[in-house]
Amino acid sequence: MNEKNNAAFTIAILASIILIFTVADFFRGDRIYSETENRLLAQKPELSRTELFSGNYASDYEKYVTDQFAGRDKWIEIKTNTDILLQKKEIGGVYLGADDYLIEQHLPKDFTDEQADEKLELLRQLVEEWNAAVMLVPTADNILSNKLPANAPYYDETELLEKAAQLAGEDRYVDVYGILREHRDEEIYYRTDRHWTSLGAYYGYQAWLETMGENPYPYDVNGMVAADEDFLGSLHSKVNLNRQPDSIRYFPETVKKPMKVLYDFQRESDTIFEESYLDTKNKYGFFLDDSHAVIEIDTPYRLNKTLFVIKDSYANCFIPLMMTHYQKIYVVDPQYYNGRLSDLMEQCEPREGMDVLVLYDCIHFLEEFRYQ
Repeated sequence: MNEKNNAAFTIAILASIILIFTVADFFRGDRIYSETENRLLAQKPELSRTELFSGNYASDYEKYVTDQFAGRDKWIEIKTNTDILLQKKEIGGVYLGADDYLIEQHLPKDFTDEQADEKLELLRQLVEEWNAAVMLVPTADNILSNKLPANAPYYDETELLEKAAQLAGEDRYVDVYGILREHRDEEIYYRTDRHWTSLGAYYGYQAWLETMGENPYPYDVNGMVAADEDFLGSLHSKVNLNRQPDSIRYFPETVKKPMKVLYDFQRESDTIFEESYLDTKNKYGFFLDDSHAVIEIDTPYRLNKTLFVIKDSYANCFIPLMMTHYQKIYVVDPQYYNGRLSDLMEQCEPREGMDVLVLYDCIHFLEEFRYQ
């Protein structure tokens, strides 16, 4: 009888919890955006005969319920702490690394040779047509492999980098793998976010200088300024663990001279640093106002020198370092730009007057890069 009573009591408790959260969901209403996770949340799908019988409705509704569940952030924290008690080293696609590093998981099975060859073929077309320089940045699991849990699997990006180097040629391929490995004991990646830091981008800048034969601007690494010291990034949002925040730092030399920035051919600004993001969860948006399809930057440097950057968000903290080398910089993110890149490039500058740089982290290159 005691076992039956305990079972009944447990069922009653669980039923009560479910009922409470169901009622809370009903009165709370749906959220559009999760500040903690820095993403849009799934909204209630519309029911139609076509969607119902195709199976899309059930799938979309499951995502909707998962995203809109009351107390979602707290449940993530509870689940994470439970997983830690069970001695798990990976939670929600994030490795719990040494020295409090959260490192995004990329499994070998998720990236095929065919996928890499498809993206490299697009890259080859771009390099041949525009004599583009190529910088593919290794993700933290490849550079900070010494901080991964023991025997943790990860997608080895070296073969992809070797193929990209052969494709681009010695004078157009920017090798950042070596310099990042050399400095991997420094804070070149955020502990709570998937991006490299401004220091990591600076070492990428040095590799770019060596490849392009450019003279460096005298940036002072020891003089970097902290714009914010309470940054908890996208990886922290996935596990919701108590972690020491990162610092968002930048080089003050990048704001010495006036400039004009045009976002998506509409909004003008006089800075590439948008401080309003420092009051949000998405503090990395401080660099280049987060995500845009097209950004046009005019500087007082290097007259008649133009750069066209095809990139993902890894470039956002790298672009400021490039400004002293160009009078005009076009920045395009193909994830948000719906037109033909080649047509836009033709409109910007004559071929002979414009440098082109492809800058992605390796994983986003495999997932998002396109050229048409």
